[in-house]
Amino acid sequence: MAYKEAQYFLQKDDYVQCLLCPHRCHINSGKKGLCGVRENKDGVLYSTIYGEVSSMAMDPIEKKPLYHFYPGTEIFSIGTKGCNLRCPFCQNWSISQDLSARTYYKAPEEIVSMAITADSIGIAYTYSEPTIWFEFVKDCSKLAREKKLKNVLVTNGFINPDPLVEMTEFIDAMNIDLKCFNEKTYKNVLKGDLEPVKESIKIAYEKGCFLEITTLIVTGLNDNMGELMAIAEFIASIDKRIPWHISRYYPSYKYDKSATDVNFITEVWESGLKILDYVFTGNVHPFYSRSDTVCPSCHGVVITRKGYHTVIKELEEGRCALCGYDLGIIT
Repeated sequence: MAYKEAQYFLQKDDYVQCLLCPHRCHINSGKKGLCGVRENKDGVLYSTIYGEVSSMAMDPIEKKPLYHFYPGTEIFSIGTKGCNLRCPFCQNWSISQDLSARTYYKAPEEIVSMAITADSIGIAYTYSEPTIWFEFVKDCSKLAREKKLKNVLVTNGFINPDPLVEMTEFIDAMNIDLKCFNEKTYKNVLKGDLEPVKESIKIAYEKGCFLEITTLIVTGLNDNMGELMAIAEFIASIDKRIPWHISRYYPSYKYDKSATDVNFITEVWESGLKILDYVFTGNVHPFYSRSDTVCPSCHGVVITRKGYHTVIKELEEGRCALCGYDLGIIT
């Protein structure tokens, strides 16, 4: 394990309190917090995963998913292990929930060099939960920015305001999972809280971080129109141009209910577009895919997507080339 003294904790008489996420874990000496990767060693909190990489790949930026942040490009993506939520349907459980997952050490300089060699637009911190990798993401992102690379965070948004504000100083774009819009579900099923995630979305937007939102529609959990439209309304209350990705769930980890009804996903897409400018479907058969960017003003097709193959058709410096409407797309 690669230990590094953690940020955001308080030393108490016989324990430390982690202040990175809303769990605010009280951690006795020799023990770890709920995330499993932040450990109290003799009254000092350490990250046990600094530089520990479980996965890396060059991915289309659309896979994050980010559809309106440098569309059509590729980004060097890395992940570690561990998570501060306990979603029973986790699609990446083998690294987020299994702390025995194999990792190998990479220094920030190595990661940045690999991204440059791969001709990537930047680095995406993804696959597992990157906020619990705070110290490494910070060091890596700052070095990446010095080399003119972009930094992307794919996160559950379950982080306290102070560390999130600090993250916005070196993270250019985020995709935040808004997993449901029910406090009881967040607390009882996911082992988190809804309000901190909503606050994270607001903070990221207010601090100028480019933002997209993803909701995995899970059978028997959040697959009701009222709750999903409440999510759409919440996003619109911040900015109706924020893209919302509604994704199909498949049985995984500890959750074995049937995959999401694709017809219901289409209904959510149709209803969501009455509230938001951009709604996209994911993890569906191409017949059900709704992934093109359409101008909300003139309804011209600006960007087409088939799987992760992206074709930019009518886009000029973030605006619709047909009518001049500001689409909010970063290029």
